[in-house]
Amino acid sequence: MTVLIYWFRQDLRLADNPALSRACAEADCLLPIYVFDPADDAPTEWGFNRVGSHRRAFLRESLDDLKRQLRALGSDLFEFSGDLQTVIASLSVAVNATAIYCEQIEAPEEIDQVIRLQSLGIAVRQCWQSSMLEPQDLPFDLTAIPDVFTAFRQKVEKANLRFASPVSSVTWIPPLPVWQTPSVQTSDLRAESHLKSFVGGEVAADLHLKQYFDRRLPDTYKQTRNKLLGMDYSSKFSPWLSLGCVSARTIAAQLDNYESEHGANEGTYWLSFELLWRDYFRFLHFKYGRKLYRKTGLSDHPPSKFGRRQFAQWCGGHTGEGLIDAAMRELSTTGYLSNRLRQVVASYLIYDMMGDWRAGAAWFESQLIDYDVYSNQGNWLYIAGRGTDPRGGRAFNVAKQTNDHDSNGNYRRRWLQQSDESVQIQKNEE
Repeated sequence: MTVLIYWFRQDLRLADNPALSRACAEADCLLPIYVFDPADDAPTEWGFNRVGSHRRAFLRESLDDLKRQLRALGSDLFEFSGDLQTVIASLSVAVNATAIYCEQIEAPEEIDQVIRLQSLGIAVRQCWQSSMLEPQDLPFDLTAIPDVFTAFRQKVEKANLRFASPVSSVTWIPPLPVWQTPSVQTSDLRAESHLKSFVGGEVAADLHLKQYFDRRLPDTYKQTRNKLLGMDYSSKFSPWLSLGCVSARTIAAQLDNYESEHGANEGTYWLSFELLWRDYFRFLHFKYGRKLYRKTGLSDHPPSKFGRRQFAQWCGGHTGEGLIDAAMRELSTTGYLSNRLRQVVASYLIYDMMGDWRAGAAWFESQLIDYDVYSNQGNWLYIAGRGTDPRGGRAFNVAKQTNDHDSNGNYRRRWLQQSDESVQIQKNEE
């Protein structure tokens, strides 16, 4: 009898999940698990928790949704907290597992997790499944990927590559093995968030995609993507993509169907363009790996000195620069921030406040519900001039950005006024 463990990582879905599909096809019994890393509860070197409340709440919702779907198929999701090696080693013995199946994640900490499991003699079978394009379909070896995105895009487009076809959703899961709960700590993830705009899970992701395409919002994507207020100014796919509640290939396939029905246009092209950027940051890891995570990035220049007081002002939205403060307060209040403002506030920390880019990247990791290890690192390196772009860093003129994107002041009033009112209410309650 073949007993397998399926370890969910950043792929909390049943649709277009090749690793899960393969595990289901090969197993007589299958144990689906999710493991919480205690390191996520520890403070970072910058003085704040690595995973904030908004991320925890979105993850909790996504896991609950996955559990419901698995139970509907006669299976379940078992959550554990503790050292990954200890947890999986104990589970492997308890169920007499032949192997562990999981998604491949090509970032240093995630690679090390797999290496540690393999060092115990545990067979780990990984599947790359987070990109829109298949690595083997690219017109070059991943170790020779162009260092400039434009060159990468042009080669991909010349080869007529759009997306890899998603695989069918899992509709049957092998029965659970007969087992006794091992002596590892089960999870009790409790998270509260005031976030209202996004609900985690594959079901919510599907509903969001459906309404987005039904309302023909792709047509106006390019014109609206840099707006700052509302749910419709950009696709908002990223929260569900970040945890794998939906795959990039599923979105690309739906976009292709949309173009077949309504016609391609500038908006639909730019949606594909942004998904390609997402792929690019992923594929760069196959070329540069851990070098992308050095304190200098790919450059030879040391990072700026960390100024705790200035950094606290930036995080809390108390720099005195209206657009920056409004953006940082939106981030801390909701766990979300537009891509335009992510670049602007990153630039402000690096070039106006002469702050350490690594601290900024860590703050985004803590706060963003759509935190993605590849995109977060790639974007911060890009702004800081420590990535592959030969043009160096990208400094934004805050006055120009304010005039271009919030000339009427509505965004600043929305977040600065709300924050001030929240503080006053809290003081009154005290």
